[in-house]
Formats: sequence, C-alpha cells, structure tokens
Amino acid sequence: MNWYPLLFEPIIKERIWGGTKLRDLLHKPIVSEISGESWELSTVPGDVSVVANGVLAGNDLNAVVASNPEAVLGKKVVAQFGTQFPLLFKFLDAREDLSIQVHPNDALAKERHNSFGKTEMWYVMQADSGTELIVGFKEDSNLQAYQAAVDNHQVVDLLEKHPVQKGDVFFLETGTVHAIGAGALIAEIQQTSDITYRIYDFDRRDDQGNLRELHTELALDAINYQKTASKKTYSQVTNTSNVMVDCPYFTTALLPLQGNAVVNQSDETFTVLMVVEGVAELKYAEGTMEIKKGMTVLLPAGLGPVQLEGNAELLEITIS
Repeated sequence: MNWYPLLFEPIIKERIWGGTKLRDLLHKPIVSEISGESWELSTVPGDVSVVANGVLAGNDLNAVVASNPEAVLGKKVVAQFGTQFPLLFKFLDAREDLSIQVHPNDALAKERHNSFGKTEMWYVMQADSGTELIVGFKEDSNLQAYQAAVDNHQVVDLLEKHPVQKGDVFFLETGTVHAIGAGALIAEIQQTSDITYRIYDFDRRDDQGNLRELHTELALDAINYQKTASKKTYSQVTNTSNVMVDCPYFTTALLPLQGNAVVNQSDETFTVLMVVEGVAELKYAEGTMEIKKGMTVLLPAGLGPVQLEGNAELLEITIS
C-alpha cells in the first residue's frame, strides 16, 4: 500500500445551540441553520468517518486501521491503545451557549459505560465580541457547596468565565466543569468518547417544548471541585511546531506556516493536521494536495515525512 494523506467526509450534527459558521467560515456541507458540530475524524459507534479521497475512498476509518494497524496508527499507538483509533476531532459552532457539563475519567467511564473517559482541548478559531467560555470553578469548592448551588439554581455563580479571542487554548482534564459560550467557533481534540454529563442547560426547551435531560447525580463523583489552571500559553515561532498541550492521550502543537516547513512523520504515531487558517500545499512521496481552512487531514504513520508550503496556521496532533 502506498500510503497518502487521508481526507474524510464530515459528519454534521444538528444541535439546539448550533448556527451557520461551519458553512460560512469552514465551508462544510450543512443544510440547516442549527448545525453545531462537524465530526472530522471519528470511530464513535454509529458515527465512523468514511474516507473521501484516493484509492481508499468509501472505506470507513475502522476498516482502514484494521487493514494495517501499525502503518496507520503507528507502532507506539498500537502498543498503547490497541487497534482502535484513540481520538475524536471536531469543529463546533456555538450560536447559543452550550449546556454546562462534565466528562468522567477513564475509570468511571469504563465502570459505567464501558468507554474511554473524555480528556479534551479547545482551540478558539473565531469568537464574536463578548464571547466567554466557562472552565472550572472560581475558587476551590466541594460537594456540599456544589449541591447547595444546584438546589438553588446557582451553579453558574460558582464557575469561572473566561473572555476569549482567536488563538486561545484550554486543556480540559476529565472532571473539569465547562461550557462553550455563544459566539465561539472551536476546534476540539478529545479522546474517542461521547460520554457527557449535562449539569445545567439554562432551562432551554427543544422544538417539542421539552427540557433536555440533566445528569445531576451521575456528575457528582465525576467533578473535580478544585480550581484548575486550564488556559494554556504557548509560543508561535513561524514554521515550527509550538507545543500547546502535551498529555498521555495527545500532543497538540500550533504550526504557523509562512513559506516552508516539514512535518517529521515517524512510524511511531499518526499525525492529524487541522487547518485553522489559510491555505497550504502538502507534499508527500507520491504527490501533492491543497489543504485549506476547515480541512482535517490524517497522515498515516507509514506515510513518512511531508512538506508544507504556503501561508496558513495548522494544529498538528500526534501521540507522544
């Protein structure tokens, strides 16, 4: 197999809080005014990504991995995670506030749902004036104070709000209470999991007039009640991979491209490129490919190093 950069059909999700930025800014094929998420790379059951280009077009990601796990995922990734693709990549458009939620850790998710936990990160691609994200508690809290706030409909008062702008990065360890605020366009990298405990939904009703389900009791022992330093600072050296987040599940770097750069792909791990600004030409052994804002590309471990040329900003995600 002559491996090549893989593109996938986006999986579009309508959400009560979604809008049209996925179409207007990222050129996704949305068909509604409430499109909240574009799942770019997924092996979540029922939502498995399908290859959109080249000789593997029409095959889903699970089948591609199964054909040669080490060549797709990399030797280290297979040793650490087995043959399941371990990450989920999304773009999110919040026209309205998302619900306040929390994700369980691996142990709790395994016990309750036979799933991975959900460690994740956000990169803010665009934010309207006044946009805020909720991340963690203002001050150290505890179960008793939290339960009292729930009973009195005052949970929001305990939580830290962060005004945001393009380029802001937040790392959300499992247990961190969080919510994306209205006006944010986000690139999200996370473990392969769709386990979310909804804590508060601003008393919104769906188009049938129903309140969405809350998971108040499930959340109680999933929450980290301590104040956390989730916002990350990072360098932005041109044509260099500037690490923003490095955790056991993924390493994400910003690659500000002005001219030429090399992605030093190895046989240890795959690389995913999410283009968050601009246009670049991706050159590999068998050819070239234009990639632009809103595109997500999987570089199989067996592909080898690739070159980038252009004027763009990319998120470069590996497992280290």
